[in-house]
Amino acid sequence: MPTVFPFHAIQYNAGSGDLSQLVAPPYDVLSADQKAKLIAKNEANVVGVDLPHVPAKELGPPAAYEGAAATLKNWLAEGIVSRSETPAMFAYRQRFDVEGRTYERCGMSCAVETVPLGPREGGGVLPHEQTFSGPKEDRMALMKATKTQLSPIFGLHPDEDGKATEIVRAVTESRAADATADLGDGVTHEIWTISDRDTTEAYQAALEGEDVFIADGHHRYNTAVNYLASLEADAPIPADHPARRTMFVMVSMSDPGLYIGPTHRVLGGMADYSLDAFKTACEGKVDLEPVGQDPRALDSAIASKAAAGAENVLGVIDFASGSCFLATPAEADPLAGRFADKPRAWRTLDVALVQHLIVEDICVPKLNGGKDVKWAFPHSMDEVIEIGSGAETGAGGGGGFAQIAVIVRPTPLDAVREISHANELMPQKSTFFFPKLATGLFINPLA
Repeated sequence: MPTVFPFHAIQYNAGSGDLSQLVAPPYDVLSADQKAKLIAKNEANVVGVDLPHVPAKELGPPAAYEGAAATLKNWLAEGIVSRSETPAMFAYRQRFDVEGRTYERCGMSCAVETVPLGPREGGGVLPHEQTFSGPKEDRMALMKATKTQLSPIFGLHPDEDGKATEIVRAVTESRAADATADLGDGVTHEIWTISDRDTTEAYQAALEGEDVFIADGHHRYNTAVNYLASLEADAPIPADHPARRTMFVMVSMSDPGLYIGPTHRVLGGMADYSLDAFKTACEGKVDLEPVGQDPRALDSAIASKAAAGAENVLGVIDFASGSCFLATPAEADPLAGRFADKPRAWRTLDVALVQHLIVEDICVPKLNGGKDVKWAFPHSMDEVIEIGSGAETGAGGGGGFAQIAVIVRPTPLDAVREISHANELMPQKSTFFFPKLATGLFINPLA
């Protein structure tokens, strides 16, 4: 893989103590109201810099980014945050519960050589999801203004012999964490500063030759590559320039705390949608099986049908009637005709079938006059139901939005690996590596 390095992190409280009121969830899951609540707890919360413009899915006014840069400059001058003199890596542990089970996911925050996306001799940085121009424009404007990388990319690496995991967990088990944070969402964050060369060099050796799979942060990594290119276009920059390295939290695919959750789809904005119209449009393409009116029973119904041999099983909720269905393709591998050049693992992803079979082949042409539908991307059934009732969450929604939901199973880790190795991209929001990394535990200076 590209070489990994310790870095001179900018941190609150020199990276020690309770940082709960100062750190934040990633910018792309926050609404304006959620941002305001974080700042109300502490006006120096990192969200004031990391999310200067809402929504972050599009470029904001120049004044927003200039204000973020001025705020960060003031924090540095006042000592609210400071840049470490000694380069370090950071062991990072997150504890959380899912469906009654407690997980501990461990990774290492480090700086990874900034290289173009794609396969590369000795290991490359491999994407697995599509990116869009709006978020990249927003993050580029913020990076240019602040000359920092404010939040880490979440990266995965194979670590088949488990050496990297062993190194990280040895640190977390050796002493108490240097800094902690609890955002009140059931996830605890702990970090350990590692500045001794023996440990950092051992970690570098453990990752040598491995690919990096981007789990979360595709737009931000694209931005880091583009930022470096913009600097190189202006003037030559030295080999050790900070912009040649991008801050990641690297997690081993063999880490026992690694968890992938689903990203469901809620669709709306279809002019001709009704349950009867949807059923008619599905004929010959998707088979629908009624399963009552309890959305919370869909997960077990999907699991039962999959256990009986069905390759792809989706759940469908019609919000107007409350009716729930199991949806299966009318034929095996239905995307093979359109996407014969893509691996079968890609064609049979639940999220690919939602986008290309249900949305593009059914909803757009038959229920919306050829126009695009509107999307929301909730991760839990509670959030699906909330959006269905007219609420707006960090996943999207709003009054009068929701018409139908499509419930999917989590994308398998093996599929992520296979599709990335094939240099293919999944549809957006294909994976949900839970929990998200916190922003503000460490900031990467680029100047």
